[in-house]
Amino acid sequence: MEELLNNKTFAVHAAAAAASVALGTAVTYPLDTLKVLVQVGSTGKRPLPAADVYHRVRVLSGYSGLYSGVGWLTLGRTLGLGVRFGVYEILTAFYKDGREDDHLLLSEALLAGFASGTVESLISSPFEMIKVRAQVASASGNMPPPPIVEKSDVPLVSRLLPRYSLDMNAMSKSTGLLSTLANGNGNILDSLKEYPWMMTGSGKPPPVSNVRTLSEIVSLEGWTALWRGYRSGIVRDSIFGGLFFGSWQFLHQVMINWKAVNMDPMPRYDSEVGPLSPVAVSLSAGVSGAFAAAVSHGFDTTRSRSQCTILPKYLSLERRFLKWRKSGNRFERLTGIHPADRNLLLNGIGLRMARSGLASSVIVGSYYFAINHVVSS
Repeated sequence: MEELLNNKTFAVHAAAAAASVALGTAVTYPLDTLKVLVQVGSTGKRPLPAADVYHRVRVLSGYSGLYSGVGWLTLGRTLGLGVRFGVYEILTAFYKDGREDDHLLLSEALLAGFASGTVESLISSPFEMIKVRAQVASASGNMPPPPIVEKSDVPLVSRLLPRYSLDMNAMSKSTGLLSTLANGNGNILDSLKEYPWMMTGSGKPPPVSNVRTLSEIVSLEGWTALWRGYRSGIVRDSIFGGLFFGSWQFLHQVMINWKAVNMDPMPRYDSEVGPLSPVAVSLSAGVSGAFAAAVSHGFDTTRSRSQCTILPKYLSLERRFLKWRKSGNRFERLTGIHPADRNLLLNGIGLRMARSGLASSVIVGSYYFAINHVVSS
């Protein structure tokens, strides 16, 4: 490692990797925006067409709306993919230790990919949350925020429910129902205002487009909201990482064997075959990315929809206090899938396959291009 640092090889590889991730993200980000809006905006009765989403974003936010939140995704993917490939290289180096060649088994690539994807999910989750909220805001127009309840009138509500829109009609109905009970407090309305959890359903939470910055999310939903949907996110990224590296290793071995067929004498080890074409390597990465995206897409839909759910802090505390039991079967509870989303899991799968395949090809191809030209020069 010290020799690499002295020769600036490590810095060159790190800079090339960061630049390739930024390029791949910028090229494919409009597809990611359309994919997220299709996943979030679809209902069980009517899937949202991508053409309608594109028209809505272009009318409300212009073409720049397709790049809403691109900075957060670039930063998150740079850190996440750096950790993913780093963990993968460490694990594969452990597997190869003591072998005469650098041959890696398919099962070893799968396991290393599963582990690296899990670590990446935990690191990139906060960036993805803010990115998804920004993308949804691009299709929501410039909606004014709900009126804020004055702190002098309702002090506790102002602290626990920022931007809470109080529905006085629903509050009056709740007061009328409770007034039939015997109580020693003549002013039931003021009593209800002191207990926000008693007002659940009496008001409307702010839309996603008004809770999109880091400070707004933390203020209303708490720090833990940045990792909302972590179950489906871990399953998604672990499956994607395992299948991506596993299928990429399989295609890599096929290309090695194909190249070795015409060599005389037949090479004993893979290292004796020589380097593969950067174009072939980038195309195989694109195929692997599209395949991994197709298999893990259902969990990506669940993750995107859960990140667009506004859940104030007091409601989260109330659910934990009451030991709220999640709905759905055991598999759905384990992976974070909501039963109402069963018919929506495959929405936007074509867009995600195109984005992941193109991004993988661009990232790998640009990385090899930069290394071959910068290092050689």
